[in-house]
Amino acid sequence: MFERVVTKPDNYEPFLISQGIRFGDFLFISGQAGAGEDGKIVKGGFRAQGEQAFANLRRALEAGGASLDDVIKVTIFVNDMNNFKDVVELRREFFSEPYPADTIAQVSALYDPEVEIEIEAIAAVRPRRA
Repeated sequence: MFERVVTKPDNYEPFLISQGIRFGDFLFISGQAGAGEDGKIVKGGFRAQGEQAFANLRRALEAGGASLDDVIKVTIFVNDMNNFKDVVELRREFFSEPYPADTIAQVSALYDPEVEIEIEAIAAVRPRRA
């Protein structure tokens, strides 16, 4: 059975997109960009957007019953592969060993011209400890 992951505020709802979908013990998180709670892209360039995107990813994962430690696979889209070093540093900051499987791809455009990074993930939902 599909279970929709909802965060508040949910900037995705107007676009008919779920923040994520839980299916059994798996959680599929939609692409998370560097937008604040107001839906606007944070200022400060790639690194600031990356930190916000990872924070948004963490929030969506937690809303679905998982954490960054439960991520199995992550896909990171960037609009400039010259930011690869920053992506590696962000991965080191937000993930720990064993690091998730990863695809990093440069794309010509994301959903908004200001967006420089977007992250989607698949995570395991572990049984809750009593």
